[in-house]
Formats: sequence, C-alpha cells, structure tokens
Amino acid sequence: MAIALAAVMLPISVTGPGVALADMSGALNASAASTQWVLNAYNVAFTAFMLAAGSAADLFGRRRLFLSGTTVFALASLVAGTAPTILLVDLARFVQGMGAAAVLTSGSALLAHTFSGAARARAFGIFGASIGFGLAMGPFVSGLLVGVASWHAVFLVNVLLGAVVLVLARPLPESKNPGARRIDLPGVLTFTLALMLLALGFVEGPSQGWGGVVTLGSFAGAALFLALFVVVELRVAEPMFDLSLLRRPTFVAIIWQPVSIVFAFAALLVYLPPYFQGAGGAGSTMSGAMLLPLTLPVFILPLFTGTLVRLLSVRMLLAVGPAVLAVALLLMTFTDPLSSRTGLYAALLLAGVGIGLAFGVMDNAAVSVVPAERSGMASGMFNTLRVAGETIGVACVGGLLLTSTRQQLSGSGGGASGAMADDVVQGRLGSVRESGGEDLVDRAVQGLQHGWSVVYVVLACVALAGAIAIFTMVRDRDLDQSSTAQDV
Repeated sequence: MAIALAAVMLPISVTGPGVALADMSGALNASAASTQWVLNAYNVAFTAFMLAAGSAADLFGRRRLFLSGTTVFALASLVAGTAPTILLVDLARFVQGMGAAAVLTSGSALLAHTFSGAARARAFGIFGASIGFGLAMGPFVSGLLVGVASWHAVFLVNVLLGAVVLVLARPLPESKNPGARRIDLPGVLTFTLALMLLALGFVEGPSQGWGGVVTLGSFAGAALFLALFVVVELRVAEPMFDLSLLRRPTFVAIIWQPVSIVFAFAALLVYLPPYFQGAGGAGSTMSGAMLLPLTLPVFILPLFTGTLVRLLSVRMLLAVGPAVLAVALLLMTFTDPLSSRTGLYAALLLAGVGIGLAFGVMDNAAVSVVPAERSGMASGMFNTLRVAGETIGVACVGGLLLTSTRQQLSGSGGGASGAMADDVVQGRLGSVRESGGEDLVDRAVQGLQHGWSVVYVVLACVALAGAIAIFTMVRDRDLDQSSTAQDV
C-alpha cells in the first residue's frame, strides 16, 4: 500500500506544476526559461540520481532508502510550496527530484525482492496502475487546487501524501544485496553534469540561438561528461550502470522502450495545460480535466495486465503501445483546443490507450530479465532511462515549441516578438492582448498552433522508432517470467 501510494505521489509532482505554470510564472514574475526550470530541475535530479539510488538501495537497504527518500521528497515539497521566488522553487524542485529517485527505485526493488512469479506480476500491475492513477488524476486534481486555492497547493499536497506514505511504510520488510559494497560517486557526478548540461542546452536554445556559444557549449559539455561517464563505468569495480547488461538485446530494448513513450507523454502533460488555458480559453480546472482522455487509460489498462498479456504477449504490448501513440500524435496535428475539441479528445484517448498498453508490463519486464539479486540495479537503469526520457522530452519539446512558435510569429509580422512567443507558450494571452489587441492574439494563437504541429510530428517519429526497436530486438523466450502474469 505504501509503495502504491508513493507511485501515485510521484507523477503528481510531474504533472501538477504543468497545470500551475501560468499562475506561477505570473505570480513570481518569472521568465519562460526560469519557469521551465521548475520542470527541468525536478526531472534532471530525478534522472541523475536514479542509478545512485538503485545502488544505494542494494547497499544500505531498500526499506531504509524508501523512508529516507520519502522524507526528503515531502520536505522539499514544503519548501517549493512556500517559496517566495522562482529561484527557490527551482532549487527545492531539484532536491525533491533527488528524493523521488530514491522512492521510485527502492520501491520497485522492494516489490521485485518481495514477490515472485505471478504474484510479482500482480504487484507490478498494481504499481503500474498506481503510477497511471497519479498521471490520470494529477492534472485534474492540480487544476482544482489551483482554482480553489493557488499554485502553492500543488506542491503542498505532496507534503500530506508523503506523511501518509511514511506511516504506511513502517512495517515493510528490509532487504539488501549482500554483495554490494559502495556507491559509484564518480559515475553519479559525471552523469548528473551530462544531464544538466543537456537540459540547459534545450532551455537556452530558443533565447540564445541554437548556434550560439551557450547552447553549443552546453551540448558539447553534455557529450563530454557522458563519454566520461561511460569510461568511469567501464573501469570501476562496482558500477552503478552495469554496461555488461547491455549485451542482452532484450534488456537493451526494454530499458529504452519507456523513452519512446514518456518522451511524448511527459511533454504533453506539461505543455498542453498552458496551451488549453491560452489558445483554448480554458481555466486551470478545465485544462486539467481536458487531459483525462489521455491519462485515464494509463490508469485503467494496467489493471488488466494479465488478460492483455494472454491476448497479445508482453513483446506485442511493448511494441503496439508506442505504435498506437505515434498514430494518435499524427492525428493531433489536425486538431486544436478551440474549434475541434471532439477530435482532440479522440486523439488524446487513442494516445492514452497506446501508453496504457505498455505501462502495466514495462517494470516487470525490466526486472524479469536479470537475476533477482541485481533487481535494484536493473530497476535503477530502467527508471533512469524512463525519467531521462521525460527530462529530455520536456526540455526538448519546450525548446522546440518556443522556437517553432517564434519563427512562425516572426514570419507573420505585425509586431510579433520573442516576448510574445514566451507569453503565448505559457498561456498568458492577457499580456499579448494588452500589447496589441485581438488581432495580435489571433496571430499569436496561430503561431502556437503551428508550433504544436511541429512538436506532434517529432514526437510521433520518436514513438514509432521505439515500436520498431521493440518489435525487432525483444526475444519472447527472455520474457517467460513476465508471461505468467495474472489478472490484478
């Protein structure tokens, strides 16, 4: 129960700020770049410390790390919810992401160690459903909180949830890997710097120019530290990212599969609410509700993991999911939130079905293809790449959306500017209206819709590539344990 509730809590911390971005940026007088770091700071820390958390869970104990991570997560949420400046929010979100990494990795490792066979399949089905529930209800609940209270409540609700998780987690059994001896600190440092520089490049690209010194320097630094990370992992006695596991094509495909899904999913959850609030004219509560066709299938479908596996097999579920998502994203290029909401809801529903098909089997598949004593590391590797997909997706889509919108607006003339692109992407059409009236608002919305069309096509290509990789690389015989799943 504690792990399931934690799995609900973590997605809320990703999707909630997306609904609150417009209110938050206005209240704290924040720029588009600094507001985007509210998202990126959490995602970078979440991703960067995932591998270290997996190693720490095996070394110090999975229950101990679960409790410690939940405490850090709740305290950082308290700071973010009461912060008077955007800088303090960003810093608190980074610490919150560190706690989230410990919670997710140790939680899934606890499940893998505690259950086996069909029972483990059921446990991970509930785990996936809990994540789906958090994703499904996160935007809606956060929209309600913003509408009834303020953006502060989006963070403060996690303080309450964290306290409940701590109480429920006390009876959990302790487990650790007796062969683990230390944490790979050089690996943590090089991986963290690589990811932060990669995110920095995508965030600064629209304002500094994609060929600018800051942008290119960030990408070059990210490549350098990533190469150093590989060198470190090859030389240390106990790497946190065991590159020898990458010799298994099935494991490689499975740990990369989430990237093809969450790359799009996280970006849609974060940037669609401001789009709905601005171009669609929706309030914060309505913008959260408009995401329900996308998120509800992610909650519901993992509940039927056993039945779906018997019908399609794990391999087919992992491949069909991103393929369906790719089709849905291409359909979304023909919709807009103002004039064709029915078509938009249908496309979002199809996208949710594609994501939900894979969510119930991804975690179990990742830990089923490695020995049980290495479940912490396997979980860390899998979740690192899943959250890395979210991090890169949010950062990349934010930069791509802003750049495409700016280019379209600059081509339309009529006083369009980079500042106006910032406002329309963040859903602040009031500022655009004050500077140029309804004609300028119409041009701004058209520019934003063009930007979204570009984003949809790029995300569809990423999802389709993931589907092809899964279908060609995964071997059914390596997933025999996963195929024993029963109905949850």
